[in-house]
Amino acid sequence: MPLISRRAAVAGLALGWTGLGPGARAAPPQRGGTLNFLVEPEPPALSTIANTAGPSTKVSGKVLEGLLTYGFDMTPRPQLATAWSVSPDGLRYSFKLREEVKWHDGADFTSADVATSIALLQQYHPRGRGTFANVVTVEAPDAHSAIIVLSKPAPYLISAFAASESPIVPKHLFDGTDPATNRFTNAPVGTGPFIFKEWVRGSHIIYERNPNYWDLPKPYIDRLVVKFIPDAAARTAAFESAEVDIGGESPVPLSEVGRLKQDKRLGIETAGYNYSPSVTRIEFNLDNPYLKDLRVRQAIAHAIDRKVILNTVWYGYGIISPTPISPSLAQYFNPAVPGYAYDPRKADQLLDEAGFKRGADGVRFRLVHDFLPYGDGYRRTADYLRQALSKVGIDITIRSQDFATYIKRVYTDRDFDFTNNSMGNTFDPTVGVQRLYWSRNFKKGVPFSNGSHYVNPEVDALLEAATVELDPAKRVAEFKRFQDIIAQDVPDLTLLTLESLTIYNTKVRDHTVGADGLNGNFADVWIAG
Repeated sequence: MPLISRRAAVAGLALGWTGLGPGARAAPPQRGGTLNFLVEPEPPALSTIANTAGPSTKVSGKVLEGLLTYGFDMTPRPQLATAWSVSPDGLRYSFKLREEVKWHDGADFTSADVATSIALLQQYHPRGRGTFANVVTVEAPDAHSAIIVLSKPAPYLISAFAASESPIVPKHLFDGTDPATNRFTNAPVGTGPFIFKEWVRGSHIIYERNPNYWDLPKPYIDRLVVKFIPDAAARTAAFESAEVDIGGESPVPLSEVGRLKQDKRLGIETAGYNYSPSVTRIEFNLDNPYLKDLRVRQAIAHAIDRKVILNTVWYGYGIISPTPISPSLAQYFNPAVPGYAYDPRKADQLLDEAGFKRGADGVRFRLVHDFLPYGDGYRRTADYLRQALSKVGIDITIRSQDFATYIKRVYTDRDFDFTNNSMGNTFDPTVGVQRLYWSRNFKKGVPFSNGSHYVNPEVDALLEAATVELDPAKRVAEFKRFQDIIAQDVPDLTLLTLESLTIYNTKVRDHTVGADGLNGNFADVWIAG
């Protein structure tokens, strides 16, 4: 299956609009001002200690920090840790922690906070359950040293300590609690550059500058206001009127990008998304009486034209991505996986073989489709699926809902037939991909986990082997074999890797300074007068 990309074109737009590379500084930073940050939809939680929702990852790191941050090439950089090392056998990760760091309530930051946070991530975090699966304990020999001890190697682990992925929370507020119900999950107390002040649901979040931040004189801005604007047209107007200053993950309809680039007050950036490339996908509920039949899932695969989804739904901003591992993770991507060619006749044949004949009205059976309420692209994908599947006799009813209701329906109630969504591959398949296919990660109530209820012992064995394999070649082979099996079993259909855009007012400087882009802490952001 060919890979189709507008990466070069988008990168050209970025240079044409700003003339500056990511993180470039044309003048000394200026102090003061308010940054209006568009985040849509509204986050279900304000920290990511037990949540990986995209909106939550955008706000969590402004208050809660990680042990490390990462350059554009994924090289680790200091954050709450100033130095680190990994033992030759890969079983001990030692961190020297930053001294004289205070939590926003005045308590000292210590290694005990790190130990508590890793334990919580291991138990409650949708990806952390796999990321930290091999952690036996976190030793704290002194207040500013933390040693993560593993039972088996975890070759991906050094890349997992970003604030948005593995936040460090205060022990004195979280120890012995369930973070899903802990009030400080939604009123976070952190070590970061911004202090949480208020969350007016349906409207905004306010953060104020931390005057005692460990990296003074940062942050440079006085206030960060996070705004929610559900209507796509209103989001576009908000950028044009300067009601909002910056937003990521293609915050306006892609059909509007060509027009917005004519506005000299606005810029576009494509950097800052390599920490977690995302894939769009169709996820089947394998407990559904129709969709549990492999032939039905194969028929749906043949009824869908990924080229149409790329070029018509997403306006060409992406790459066709037929496997769960994105081509952006080139070393693990398996280009040899056979795709399901667009072939409605083959789809009809498979559905007939499965015993689902057309009725007098031409309909074989009916399904309800829930789309991720995260931008208009998912609704547009739903519209396309309804049209495409009607041609092979599957009648689709589209159901829309807010983000919180969607999450509850899919992952808690399991009251869905199939959905289209996107999932971050993150920096490594063990962290971003395993959670979606590992049978042990079918956990009701845990968002962005194995929502299809897929179970395959061979897949489990391959994924578990890759989590500890230190030989890069063997690890690549395990992931490539995994992709072959998923193509055969079709628990879901991967569609595209999207090309994400950040839109910003050109007076906003140094907003994208590393691999995690707008998920970073905004300590470097400043506003030109």
